[in-house]
Formats: sequence, C-alpha cells, structure tokens
Amino acid sequence: MARYVGQGAHRVNAPRLLFLISEDWFFCSHRLPLAIAAREAGYHVTVATRVTRDGDRIRDAGLDLIPLHWSRRSTHPLREWSALREVVSVFRRVRPDIVHQVAIKPVLYGCIAARLTGVPAVVNAVAGLGYVFASRDLKARALRPVVRAAFHLLLDRDNARLILQNADDVEHFVRERIVHRPRVTLIRGSGVDPDRFTVVPEPDGDPLVVLPARMLRDKGVEEFVAAARSLRRSGVAARFALVGSPDPENPACIDEAQLKAWEAEGVVEYWGWRTDMTAVFQQAHVVCLPSYREGLPKALIEAAACARPIVTTDVPGCREVVRDGDNGFLVPARDDARLADALRRLVASGSLRERMGRRGRERAEQEFSLDRVIRETLDVYRSAAGAVEHRLSAPLPQASDRRVRS
Repeated sequence: MARYVGQGAHRVNAPRLLFLISEDWFFCSHRLPLAIAAREAGYHVTVATRVTRDGDRIRDAGLDLIPLHWSRRSTHPLREWSALREVVSVFRRVRPDIVHQVAIKPVLYGCIAARLTGVPAVVNAVAGLGYVFASRDLKARALRPVVRAAFHLLLDRDNARLILQNADDVEHFVRERIVHRPRVTLIRGSGVDPDRFTVVPEPDGDPLVVLPARMLRDKGVEEFVAAARSLRRSGVAARFALVGSPDPENPACIDEAQLKAWEAEGVVEYWGWRTDMTAVFQQAHVVCLPSYREGLPKALIEAAACARPIVTTDVPGCREVVRDGDNGFLVPARDDARLADALRRLVASGSLRERMGRRGRERAEQEFSLDRVIRETLDVYRSAAGAVEHRLSAPLPQASDRRVRS
C-alpha cells in the first residue's frame, strides 16, 4: 500500500477529520488504512465508535478514539434520543472540519449533529442498503420509508458528499431523488492490498468451499447450508465452511446454537471469527457469498486477489465483483438449487477454477486496489472541504502522489 506522506498529527493546525462509525471492528476491517493515509496526508484523525474489540488497535495506529455507547439494533425512542445527544456532544468536543460517516445510523444521526454544531463539510458513506432495504420482514419494511425520507432531508446539501459503492445504489439514490447526482461519488468498495492477499497454488485434498461473512440470514447463509446439504447427499466430495461469527446487533443474526447444529449434522464446518483471512482464502478452492444485497463485499475482492473463483448472487454489489463466467458465477438470490449447480461445476473442474481465479486476480489489481480507493476518497475530502483546505501549509497530496511503499 502506498504511503501518503505528510506531517499528519504533528501539524498544529491540521484540519480535523472525524470518523463516525457503528463498530470498532468494522472500522478496522474497512476504514483503518484510509484513516492512516488521511493522517499521513495532513489530517488530525479522530474515530468515534462503539468499542468492543479493537480499541487498542485504533489507538496504536496513532488515531484519537472516542467510545460511543449506542446500539445498531435499538429503535427505542429514549435510547435513540440519548444516542443522538451523545453524537452531538462528540461533535462539539472534536469540532471537526470534516466528518466521514459510515452506515445508515451514523449517517442519519451524524447529519443531524453536523447541522446542529455547524460542521463545515460532511462525507456520508452508505456501504450498501443493508438490513432495512434487503430484508422482507415487517420491521425492515416499516423502517424503509422513514429512512428514505430522512436520507432525502439530510443528505442532499451543498456541504455534503455521498459515497456509494456500486452503480445500482447510485442509480437508486438519484432516481428516487434522494440526492442530486453531482453530490454522489462512486467508489467501489474499501479496496484490497494485493501485496497482502497473495496467490498460492490450491492445496491438495477435497475442494473446500468457504462462505466468509457475518452469520446473517441476508448473507445467504441458509441457502449455502441447503446447497451444501444437497451436494453432499448427491455424493459430491467437497467440504463447506462458514467463516465468520454471529452479529447479535443485527436483526438478521443466525445464533451460535443453529450454527453448531448444522456442524453437528455434518453439512458444514463452522470456523467462527478469523483474523487471518489471507490464510483462509489460500486454503479454499472456491469462495461463495449468496447475499441478498451488498455495497461491495470486501471478502469477495480479497478472495479475487488470492485468485480464488467466486460464486455469488446477481444482486447489487456482488455483481460489481463477479462477471458471470469470467471470474466466477452469478446465481439468483434465495435460490439454493442454482447455487448448488454453480458450486458443483467449480468443485468438479480444477482447470476452470484456475482460469477464473487468474481473472479474479487481474480484476482485483486493476479495479479494486486499496491505493485507488484511498486516492479517490481523499479527493472527496478535498471536494467537500474546500472551505478548510487553506489551513494547510501545503496542499494535500493529489490523486497521483504515490510515494513511499510500505
């Protein structure tokens, strides 16, 4: 990954950049390299998030950390009022020049807080429309018009920019008149470091198919298990592994008891949360994510960088990563029979896996590199923060400034 050289936090008058994000683990997995690059480019960076796992990692990266006490799952009016007051308090304390808000609740509450406290520039990142727009349950359907109306009221402002991760979401936000097109930037995912996610030959033994995701129904976990059950019953010699942990804060969570029951049945292996995802993908022969909707799934571009073929769904976000028949297969969402057919083809053919994996690596390097995502995001900061850029003693690095390798 390129370093974006600057004086960072050592610069007394550095513009203050605040990340507002739901969970510390999500910040570390999806935004930490960006935050470090912003610090090196000249920003003083603070992260406000719920801290459950990775607080020390954020501090060790040289970033200020403010723990939040909110819950992604809560919709109780008093708790949500308290959460909004906490966000307003953080904004008043930090006095950010730019706030970068990630996911639906931080975007909504952060936009309100930014208006109340006079934040000059706001960058909103909606990394997929998530549970509220993907789920068919009653709660999600009830929340959908409320969230859509709030987005329209809060996002479409002169001092705000919206980052979306796939073309379908851009078209949706513009078509629904939630935000004017000039205020939207398409940045495809969180990026992958090809120097970290490297290619090794397939391991020997029965092919291993992994599903790398939080254990949520809308990630297609139940369809994956059904497809694995069907393939094993038909005599296909393959292993199937669920890699990830339950997310109790998400209403679509699949609990630990169900995951262990599937493992006891002998259908899948349950590996749980893993931090060594490069090793996981290098052990795999095929990577599968039968999600209902995504922003742009980081796990899939990491798998592609490791030259592993992918089976995923023909839905927003997933189809940005996979071209059907090129670096993997696309199947309809919620269709375990079609999913099983696609997995069967890849399990049966090493030459097909090798060809598709090679194309995936090429696409990861050309289209989804971490350096590219960082440069494009820093450009959005400059676009949103023209009013504060004069405080820098030297211009921020331009998109082409890639200097010291690390």
